[in-house]
Amino acid sequence: MTDTALIDVLKRRIALQGPISIADYMNEALAHPELGYYRKRDPLGRGGDFITAPEISQMFGELIGLWAAVTWQQMGAPSKCHLVELGPGRGTLMADALRAVKMVPGFYDAITIRFVETSPVLRNYQQAAIMPYGVPAVWHESFDAVPDTPGVPMIVIANEFFDALPVRQFERGNSGWCERLVAMEADSGHLCFVRGQETPIADALIPVHLRGTAKPGDMFECCAPAIAIADQMAHRMNDHGGVALIIDYGHAHSAFGETLQAVRDHKYYDVLQTPGDADLTAHVDFGALSRTITEADARTSAVLTQGTFLKMLGIEARAELLKQSADPLQALEIDSALQRLISPAQMGTLFKVMIAYGRNSAPPPCVSGVEG
Repeated sequence: MTDTALIDVLKRRIALQGPISIADYMNEALAHPELGYYRKRDPLGRGGDFITAPEISQMFGELIGLWAAVTWQQMGAPSKCHLVELGPGRGTLMADALRAVKMVPGFYDAITIRFVETSPVLRNYQQAAIMPYGVPAVWHESFDAVPDTPGVPMIVIANEFFDALPVRQFERGNSGWCERLVAMEADSGHLCFVRGQETPIADALIPVHLRGTAKPGDMFECCAPAIAIADQMAHRMNDHGGVALIIDYGHAHSAFGETLQAVRDHKYYDVLQTPGDADLTAHVDFGALSRTITEADARTSAVLTQGTFLKMLGIEARAELLKQSADPLQALEIDSALQRLISPAQMGTLFKVMIAYGRNSAPPPCVSGVEG
């Protein structure tokens, strides 16, 4: 095992208080003030650890920008609107979106961009990316900090945001559920997974429709921060109007299974090997998000695949248009990027899309006929 400074921090914490939850481990690994993964590096691109859809092609951000502008028009073109992006990466998506909508009358004047971003490194990239468009922007540490302004609706874009929120894992035992924890091996001093005590309290975290079907050894992941943000979004959209577009890799319905993974240099790593130096993610439970939003009396679309959603937005026509002014090599690159975004063998099926909106709002684009 490769030691890092953060491993020493984690080992001291475990030695003092005992095994910690996977959520606590993820939170330290990703968001430790000095040693956390997102606090100290730019993880994106070929020189980083992974690549996201906006970095693959300008088409992705352009189409989402146009979707946001049409959504704003359907709201009645309000004079003020929060355009919120959760986890905006390098700002590539927002820059492409702003370029695509610059001719939409009144949209630039109405929006204030609100980036929810904890990384100082990425904030600098985001500021540089959107600077040419002259749209006011504010940065926030959390969604809680985004102003809840009476009469001002919001359009939220969350592309590959929820997958990085800390999850807890529970394993079914013979008579109940026990939490999977991170501990330290007595002999080697290495970090390892252990099972906590079986308790009926954990049963409340398992969706009702799954409890009776669990077998010993079944694993269930839940993400309390994702549920809290979804609930907060639903209430704000109900109170002031608004729409949220959530794009991430995950499953449409809650199910048993372990999905926690670590990625470094575009390769999968042992989750416990290099905390702070590898990205940690888990598949998003869109079923849990949908239940949370509808329980708050807001609305959601059906969960679509990314390929289906982008085709509905016209990505194939956009690709053909770009190819008209491209040389042969550029045309091949456009086709390659298109397939990477929509092909079932690549991102097209693994990544899912869900749209949420307030109970008093009209269904936004790509929702009519596919409501959840």
